[in-house]
Parts: sequence; C-alpha cells; structure tokens
Amino acid sequence: MITVLQRVSEARVQVDGEIIGQIDHGLLVLLCAEQGDTDAVADKLLAKILKLRIFSDEAGKMNLSLQDVGGGLLVVSQFTLAADVAGGNRPSFTQAARPDEGRRLYEHFVAQARAAHPMVQTGRFAADMKVALINDGPITIPIRMTA
Repeated sequence: MITVLQRVSEARVQVDGEIIGQIDHGLLVLLCAEQGDTDAVADKLLAKILKLRIFSDEAGKMNLSLQDVGGGLLVVSQFTLAADVAGGNRPSFTQAARPDEGRRLYEHFVAQARAAHPMVQTGRFAADMKVALINDGPITIPIRMTA
C-alpha cells in the first residue's frame, strides 16, 4: 500500500458540494491499495501511522504520535498514488489494485482505524472528491508498505 500522510491543522473532503469528512488537528491519509496488497499489509500500515512520532512535544521536537495528541484521522482513497510515469506523458495505473479489491482494502483499513482510534473521518471511495487542508509544518510523509 502507498500512503501520503499530511500533518494538518484542519482538513475536509467534499462530494457534490457537501462536506462528508472533516477533522481539525491530525493527519490526512491519502491511501492507495496496490496489486497484491493484503489485509495484513493494511493493518501494518495503520499501526505505523498511529504510532508515527510526527507531532511536536513541549520542546518543539517531533516526538508525539497521533494517538498521543488525540488528533483526527481523515482517510481518503487515492489510486493515483500508484501512477507510473516512466513510459510517457500519460500515467499508467496498472499497479493499483482493481477497483473491487481496492474498495475492500480501503474499507478494511477504515474499519480497523475506527476500532483503534476515536476520531476517524473518510472520503468516499471512487467519488470525485474535493480535498482541502492546511498542512501543519509543513509535514508530508510518503510511505510504501509491503508484506
């Protein structure tokens, strides 16, 4: 799985002009399932995200996790993270999971996140979403998790 994490002071996602997910201080998680990803890979990625120490402590050092600061988690599916641009000017998305498997893994990730963390909001899988955020730092971290 591929994710891009953005530490945010606020973020929201809209579909057809309606806000469907919104958080204050926390993490925006742009999430892409790839061919061959499994529930175990999704679980491993979630565990890493929840424990990643990218929030500042009293001394200003990145020493606290999302769980330590009680921040929100906004999870948005984004298959375009699997883009391959090596072959030309039109990206290829052949490494992204097929839509049915991508949806299943996204829903698994969200369900596990909701079981492990009190504040989880989402986008809508395969929808045309508008995502707005204020990146805090800016802190942006890409992660590729494999089995």
